[in-house]
Amino acid sequence: MPAPWAKGSAAREFVKRRIEDLASLAGGRWSVGTITHVDTEQPLVALTFDDGPDPETTPRLLDVLGAAGAQATFFVVGKAARAHPEIVGRARDEGHCVANHSWDHSSMPLLTSAWRRRQIAWCEEVLPPRPPEEPALFRPPWGHQTWRSRLDAARAGVDVVAWSVMAEDWHPEPATALVQRLEAGLRPGAIALLHDRLFCTHDVRARDRTASVDAVAELLHRHGNEYRFVTVPELLRSGRARRWPWYKPSDLDWIQRQL
Repeated sequence: MPAPWAKGSAAREFVKRRIEDLASLAGGRWSVGTITHVDTEQPLVALTFDDGPDPETTPRLLDVLGAAGAQATFFVVGKAARAHPEIVGRARDEGHCVANHSWDHSSMPLLTSAWRRRQIAWCEEVLPPRPPEEPALFRPPWGHQTWRSRLDAARAGVDVVAWSVMAEDWHPEPATALVQRLEAGLRPGAIALLHDRLFCTHDVRARDRTASVDAVAELLHRHGNEYRFVTVPELLRSGRARRWPWYKPSDLDWIQRQL
């Protein structure tokens, strides 16, 4: 193990791992850290999809996942889940995890403590029942989080999940570009971020999720024999959750440009 004062990438990795260790000390739901990936020796990867369900894209994704025998985690917006309970029910019936992405995709740091907890609670109310062994998971919209909003998530009884690799599929790009980004971070224990819907976007072209669906199909085709694609709860059971002090304040100017 390199000394913490050593130069280069080895030292950066050393410091990062020690920070992760500190963020994970409390363990479990009440840790101050946010889950970014899992230390596991098993060839498992978790695909996650935010902002849905979408009446067109989500069923297509479920078809692609089903054909490949893959499982995924859908972080759904409560309002959308209430509007499309049949899609949410199908995802759960087919073995996928359905988790919390707030009620209406509000940036958590911009809300009061009480409203943050209401956002989480309202979304929980429209989610299908979880198996007893499955934890309640939450991903804050846009990944925006402060230490206060992280504590409110804990008070609301949910554990926070971020990601270790993202497709950046809010850009209007071809599926090949999305696959390349995902492959760059594909390793055992990775948590990948994609979107089956973009709840807020200023770019009409980016609302078309065809590239995201095609990227998932291509990723599963290329790596289906190398990795098993599982839900976040299953990934968590395979090893040690790695946590990071994930604090990303709201960028109000950027949000306003999306609305």
